[in-house]
Amino acid sequence: MRHRIVGELMTSAVVHVRPDTGFKEIARLLAEHDITAVPVLDQEDRPLGLVSEADLLLNEAAREDPAGLLLSPDLPPRERARSRATTAVGLMTAPALCARPEWTVVEAARLMQSERVKRLPVVDEAGRLVGIVSRSDLLRVFLRHDTAIREEIRAEVLRRVLGIDPDALDVQVHNGRVTLTGTLDHHGQAPVVERLCRSVDGVVDLTSHLSHRTEAAALHRVG
Repeated sequence: MRHRIVGELMTSAVVHVRPDTGFKEIARLLAEHDITAVPVLDQEDRPLGLVSEADLLLNEAAREDPAGLLLSPDLPPRERARSRATTAVGLMTAPALCARPEWTVVEAARLMQSERVKRLPVVDEAGRLVGIVSRSDLLRVFLRHDTAIREEIRAEVLRRVLGIDPDALDVQVHNGRVTLTGTLDHHGQAPVVERLCRSVDGVVDLTSHLSHRTEAAALHRVG
């Protein structure tokens, strides 16, 4: 079993700019392509940083209120310098945090979460841009059909990884929510089955009604 990788989900045709691209040209590209950020590339197509709508808005936020009703913004020196920049090299957030095509969605999502970024340029072994992956791209794994999730659990998790006959357990998937029912041979199997099923791409939640044969026999004797 494997997680989907960044190379399968990323956008390969990336709108980008150079360090000397002007403010208005960047704003035009964002509007024209309906995107919220562009990577800034050097002459060898290696990402130096990104310019986002938030970076451009610093220009507006730093302006004096013509009516004199608002106090002058108290921006840190770095932010104030960026608010006055007119080209990508001064506007961009740098350095660029990058992903690799072979990264799993888990690796990319964890970096986005820890660094609080919405997108990652994707680079090859030489550090050159090959794509860009966003939060929405990673969320596409949750659009997987229930039948595909169920088949991966049965064929990959149960049969191939754990060596369990898929027909020994009842696997139901509805809107990404997995329900497992059945009896396992050993007590320690249930936590492993549950953990691996939760890790399948597209699984939103899991409910387990698994028991093991010793437990089932005890319940039968009590009954």
